Amino acid sequence: MKITCSREKLLAAFQLASPVVPSRSPKPILQNVKLDVRGGKAELLATDLEVGIRVDVQGIEAAAEGSAILPIGRFGSILRESNDETLRLETDGTGTLVRGERFEFRLPAENPEEFPAVMAFNETKYHEVSARLLRELVRRTVFATDNESSRYALGGVLLEMLPGEIIAVGTDGRRLATMRGPAQAVNGHGSDETAPIIPQRAMSLVERSVQDGDAEVHLAVKPNGVLVRTPRVTIFSRLVEGRFPKWRDVFPDRNNRQKIDLIVGPLHAAIRQAAIVAADDSSGVDFTFGGGRLLLTAQAAETGQSRVELPIAYDGPEITITLNPKFFSDFLKVLDPEKSFVCDLKDAEAAVVCQVDDGYSYLLMPLSRDR
Repeated sequence: MKITCSREKLLAAFQLASPVVPSRSPKPILQNVKLDVRGGKAELLATDLEVGIRVDVQGIEAAAEGSAILPIGRFGSILRESNDETLRLETDGTGTLVRGERFEFRLPAENPEEFPAVMAFNETKYHEVSARLLRELVRRTVFATDNESSRYALGGVLLEMLPGEIIAVGTDGRRLATMRGPAQAVNGHGSDETAPIIPQRAMSLVERSVQDGDAEVHLAVKPNGVLVRTPRVTIFSRLVEGRFPKWRDVFPDRNNRQKIDLIVGPLHAAIRQAAIVAADDSSGVDFTFGGGRLLLTAQAAETGQSRVELPIAYDGPEITITLNPKFFSDFLKVLDPEKSFVCDLKDAEAAVVCQVDDGYSYLLMPLSRDR
């Protein structure tokens, strides 16, 4: 292989691929990325055997096609520390030569044939989703997952791909986040019976890989995993094994419940203030709705007490419920401060359901008040 490349474009691709590279592995070759230049196309490949990524690299001119194994740490440092606009890379079987205008590095070579295959997207059946929607689906659900659960497979996001819709669900058993939006099923693709659970790490990688300028993203479920293709990146991930809870059954009956309109920014500020004296992340804050205000109170023997008032448009019966302030803040952080939502609640024992008008819902279980 002998190429001239744009350092900036290669660095951008390298930064997308590098999070997949494991810091430790019984297979040392996995601690590298593979640069593959053939057929007029250049790709960076990385995998840890559970998640794999292929990133298109722009700005490469090839005098001789081929492949190179590039060490994640040293080659990444070369790309970051150099100020050159273009670099020249050449492999000769004994090493990889990296040249700039005033520097030269020779890196030891490993056999590219020994690098594990990273699955490409060759599917004819898939779901087509707007890039903007997919990023929101991930961002608004992945934080609610739980890698420590043993009873259910909660360490990932459930994706239900229906004929005209996609639904994402994340839960840790104490809160549940779900978002839905329009999607097109191509050639009958669907997953309503065997909805995949995509690992938290893979979903975060998908979010980072979707660019602002991307239009559509393709998702395909396979027996052993899921494939996601953006205009520049293809990601393969094995699935989380196990059962996902019947999440629809968690939502309470909507009858005999109070519906209160709230605005994200002011509420988030009030919760942060009230939680200052909370002993730890699991400590509760009492939310009292009534009399045209929301009163937030917290106390801990070691840290003191807090009392914060927020005017709201609610004059119904007084309701006091104890909630985890971090869990409520997690929901508010993924929304614009000016956004309004409906807080649906009943009493101190029933779940709180927050609903946004764009298909996003968040359910939060109350804490015991005699904690």
